[in-house]
Amino acid sequence: MVQFHLSPAANISRLEKSLGRLGPVQKMLLGTDGSVTGLLEVVTNSPVEVKTLVQKVMPADEAVASDLEIKPGEEVNFRVVLLQKRDSQEALIYAVSHTPICRLEAGFKDDLTRADIPIGVILKKHSIESRREITSTSFVPAGDEHCRAFGVFPREVMLSRSYKIIRQGRPLISIKESFPYNSFRERERVIIQTPSRLHLTLTDLTGSSGRVDGGVGISLDEPNILLEAEKSEELTAAGVNADRALSAAKAVQKHLNLGGAHITLRGGYKLHVGLGGGTQIGIAAGKALCQLYGRPLSVREIARIISRGGTSGIGTAAFEMGGFLVDGGHSFGPGREKMSFSPSSACGGIRPAPVIARHDFPSAWKIILALPEVAAGSHGSREADIFRQYCPLPEAEVHELCYQILVRLMPAVVEESLDDFGAAVNRLQDIGFKRVELMLQHPVVHRLMGEMRQAGAACAGLSSFGPAVYAITDGGCRDIEAAAREAMSGVGGDILITHARNEGARLRTAC
Repeated sequence: MVQFHLSPAANISRLEKSLGRLGPVQKMLLGTDGSVTGLLEVVTNSPVEVKTLVQKVMPADEAVASDLEIKPGEEVNFRVVLLQKRDSQEALIYAVSHTPICRLEAGFKDDLTRADIPIGVILKKHSIESRREITSTSFVPAGDEHCRAFGVFPREVMLSRSYKIIRQGRPLISIKESFPYNSFRERERVIIQTPSRLHLTLTDLTGSSGRVDGGVGISLDEPNILLEAEKSEELTAAGVNADRALSAAKAVQKHLNLGGAHITLRGGYKLHVGLGGGTQIGIAAGKALCQLYGRPLSVREIARIISRGGTSGIGTAAFEMGGFLVDGGHSFGPGREKMSFSPSSACGGIRPAPVIARHDFPSAWKIILALPEVAAGSHGSREADIFRQYCPLPEAEVHELCYQILVRLMPAVVEESLDDFGAAVNRLQDIGFKRVELMLQHPVVHRLMGEMRQAGAACAGLSSFGPAVYAITDGGCRDIEAAAREAMSGVGGDILITHARNEGARLRTAC
């Protein structure tokens, strides 16, 4: 959480430097020392009601006691409410309050603890003379409670303020209010949360069958990328990897002759580590622009315009539908889709490979990602050189690879047989193009795979060109995580326990 203890105006100015421009209504909600309920009714042109989510009397812990100037253990009324439109029940403000029981008259206490009444209305009803003292203004990532209340995505930015209602020089109530950064805006905004993906293997890099490429992958719920966009005069982008978003958006803008937009990347992960971040950023930027201007372009068409999916279609399919994915590659030979062995980055204008099989990945299977701090996976001209140097691959390896995918891997997903799935994934590391990709890795990658299997993982493999290593289990992750940390002790790195996402990117609009 980022928090500023300055005047309301100064706090808001600091927030804008961190987040970008705030709308007038947002500033009023953060800075007012009057009734928020009344302000909301004016802004929304709708009666506002209180929906109580939690109401209980409890002992104050040290932090609450200090805030309210009471002793730890004294009883406080703990209340969590939503301020929402009466007609549509649209959530507007999420509020958490603490009130010392010892400072409440009987009638005030009854209204506070037994009825869905806004605090401002209760104060007015009982003629309580008081003032509001804003103690902080901040922004925080959305937690589970915010996602349930507002329908926002995890880690979306929430604007928040804390204040006290002071009566006779002492705190009567302490309140923390929060609402989404993407609410109460002047313009419609598009918010997209993408998946990431594991790329298990490319299928056929012999070209002898008249087709080439093909791939197998799994869509991941985390890590993910959060992108926001709204119309503007110019096309601009901000945030980590903003250049990738801007490049893709420009391609879509030119293709459809669209207007401008400002795109912000709020969260993401490193590129060129084997998780497909470049494709997710590019498609999300193009999709957001199409959504803003009402142009229903398909995910596959956006991918073609921005030159993604020209070798593997797994990243595009992960954005579109999620799950366990198998794509069918491209036609190969003179006059056909592809005439050479090349990565997607060198395949401009080629359509993404078609998905030939898709199934929900078992929800009980956990995926442990290890991201060692070593050189980025091969990309750009280096990746293209590797394709030229090592392709075509031996047909015998490709034949076995197809056997492993069709006879072992795919049925294991459908039947949720982790042992069979793991055996197939482990074998994939030794054949086909995955053998080449692994041959070019830092020694820590090989050590990671071996140690994670030894610690109990059903399988461990390299995603794409790495250096991301994944392991899959249906049991406890502690031993596998510990083994991965030990394997990376010489270079450092990150570990994430995640699961498959059996749906595509999530999109919502707000204003």
